[in-house]
This record gives sequence, C-alpha cells and structure tokens, in this order.
Amino acid sequence: MKIHHVCIETSLYKESIEFYTRVLNFKLVKETPDFHGREYNSWLELDGFYIELQTPKKEVKLESEDREGIVHMCFYVEDLTKELERIAGVYNNFKLKNGEILYRVEGGNLFKVIAPEGTIIEFRDNPLF
Repeated sequence: MKIHHVCIETSLYKESIEFYTRVLNFKLVKETPDFHGREYNSWLELDGFYIELQTPKKEVKLESEDREGIVHMCFYVEDLTKELERIAGVYNNFKLKNGEILYRVEGGNLFKVIAPEGTIIEFRDNPLF
C-alpha cells in the first residue's frame, strides 16, 4: 500500500493553484468545474503523488477561523539549500522558528512554507524522522 493523494479544501482556489504549480512544480492534470456542488475540484501531480484541490461546497461558507487544508505535508529533498533558494525566488510566506527560515530538527535540517489556504508544506533533508 502507498499513499495516493491528499485532499485540500480552499476558498482561495486561484492562489492555491498558482502556489502548487508555480512554487512547488506540481502539474495541473485535471480541473473540473461544478463538481458535486463545488466550484472546482482539481487534481495536481508531482512524481506520482497527487493533491486533490477543491473549493468548499457552494452552500458552505468557510470563515477565517475555520480550518482549511491539511495540517502539513512534508517533502524530502536532497539539496535543501538549493530548494530553499528556488522557492524563496518565487514565494515568501515561510513559517519561521525562532526567527529563522532554515533550522535543525532531529538530525536534519528543514524549512516550512505556508500555502495560500493555510497548509504547511515542510521540506527536509533527512529521509527519516
């Protein structure tokens, strides 16, 4: 068994599509308008991993205090510094720890960005915990 996709709900659809495609290099493989009461339901893919990005059902109005997205997801990258430089060149909403973008945790380094809908995307250079 392996993970196929995560589903992220957002009321900031256009901003989220741009973030996942332009900043994280996912490919938009399917965009379905008017999907089961939602304005959009879309599929993005990166190396066989999928994100299902969807807007809330039309009768549901998400408020700013409502949780959108997933809590976080993490990507392993071999050259963390290079990935940080690439992302910082096109996006600047980083989650800081003690005022730092890049920091050490459990034997490796990591940084986090916050997607438009609030999902925290973590990048780390050690493949295990």
